[in-house]
Amino acid sequence: MKLLFASAECAPFFKTGGLGDVIGALPKELAKKDIEVAVVLPLHKTMPAAYREQCEHIASFSVDVGWRNQFCGIERLQLNNVAYYFIDNLYYFNRDNLYGYYDDGERFAFFQLALIEMMQVVDYIPDIIHLNDFHTAMVPFLLNEKYHWIESYQSIRTVLTIHNIEFQGQYSPEVLADLFGVGDRRYHDGTIRYENDINFLKAGIVYADRVNTVSHSYAREIQTSEFGCGLEGILQQEKGKLSGIVNGLDYEINNPESDSALKTTYSLTDLNGKKKCKKELQEIMGLPIREDAPIIAVVSRLTHQKGFHLVLEELENLLQYDVQFVLLGTGDPAFEHQFQLISEWYPNKCSINITFDVTLAQKIYAGADIFLMPSRFEPCGLSQLISMRYGTLPVVHEIGGLKDTVEPYNPIEKTGTGFGFSLFTPYYMMEALKKAIHVYQLEKDVWKELMKNAMSQDFSWETSTEHYLSLYKEIYLKDGGKAEDKKDQPAAFATLWDGSYSSQRKHLVQRRR
Repeated sequence: MKLLFASAECAPFFKTGGLGDVIGALPKELAKKDIEVAVVLPLHKTMPAAYREQCEHIASFSVDVGWRNQFCGIERLQLNNVAYYFIDNLYYFNRDNLYGYYDDGERFAFFQLALIEMMQVVDYIPDIIHLNDFHTAMVPFLLNEKYHWIESYQSIRTVLTIHNIEFQGQYSPEVLADLFGVGDRRYHDGTIRYENDINFLKAGIVYADRVNTVSHSYAREIQTSEFGCGLEGILQQEKGKLSGIVNGLDYEINNPESDSALKTTYSLTDLNGKKKCKKELQEIMGLPIREDAPIIAVVSRLTHQKGFHLVLEELENLLQYDVQFVLLGTGDPAFEHQFQLISEWYPNKCSINITFDVTLAQKIYAGADIFLMPSRFEPCGLSQLISMRYGTLPVVHEIGGLKDTVEPYNPIEKTGTGFGFSLFTPYYMMEALKKAIHVYQLEKDVWKELMKNAMSQDFSWETSTEHYLSLYKEIYLKDGGKAEDKKDQPAAFATLWDGSYSSQRKHLVQRRR
């Protein structure tokens, strides 16, 4: 089986969040299982020089982005048995940030057209293309509607992973001709239309062979009006090909036994080093050195989606208890200011660090006792996985990936890997925190067992990779190791929703497969 991952970001080259972590880890794990894997990415300006210097220029060609004839260079880098192909174009990618520009639609239209045409140029025709988020979600549509005449592409199957459904790539219908060079038939019949616009993510959901999300609960949640961001109707109709696989954690990097960021390492069988990590963290944060006061920690973007309006409502109340509070992150300026104000009022209990610091984050994961993640929604989440790996018990809103990965404390059976609250309110968050503080201070033996339970969980990429392999095998037909030619399949029909709030009329659309 031959795989090609397509993504806008990938660690260690460039990342802004969980998408970069996933694309950095999953292909590497698949390669360990003797799967032929390649990854195609934009060549962003922010790529570290150490990796850029290792790239080999292997091809150049032109890509028609509507009426524009654009240069496309291909740089190749082999790392950890994975081939990385970088799409080079200074006009589109020589920028300080990965996203957030007025012409993002055009930038990622070019990227998708280029990666499809690249496959022939570099002679890498995969059995499956694994696409990620709206930046690559038009690829299945383009393979069916624009490039279907290329015989070597007709057997390619596609998987689309939705990492966060909030970001959909919604643009004027003129982009079909102006950027992609295709007609507007699929807009007018409703297939890829949403609120009178083109929706990249909707197109991917309709045309991909499988759609995947990054946790089981999130796969269910995005089929509801509360979390579907307007695409719940089409996801309900396409639910037969929708699944959820929890992201893994890179155990080589996140390992309390070998983490170079820690002053003292520790393990499941020897937790003494964690006490020293707590002491070091208190010293760094300028807090009193106290083992009996639990450190409640946050490492996050400070946004409403992450639930920090709840935290601010209860923080002064929380600090009336015998606890210490540590925060590392950046985000909404109003949130940043309010957290800093409270830290000035409670300097012996609260340390607020408005910055991005990977090393300090690892020290917090190791030195804290409780990790707070009150997200309004969370497709998967990695911070709770890291905190459990380091024996720091998470307090989470029971939603999405947080619900799938953290087992709430059961006071009767004395089991669990953390603490949870199901209703998204300050009161219920505070009740979960109070329960955690109580167990830490008054049931030390129980706390130690909960720590061991958390550290014993297997959220490695090796486990998640097995689930992805099963997903790939579902669509990889075994007739001599090659997928069945799409042109020989009977036409498939699907009832599609046009995604409009004002109209939910249904369309019977014939899709070439």
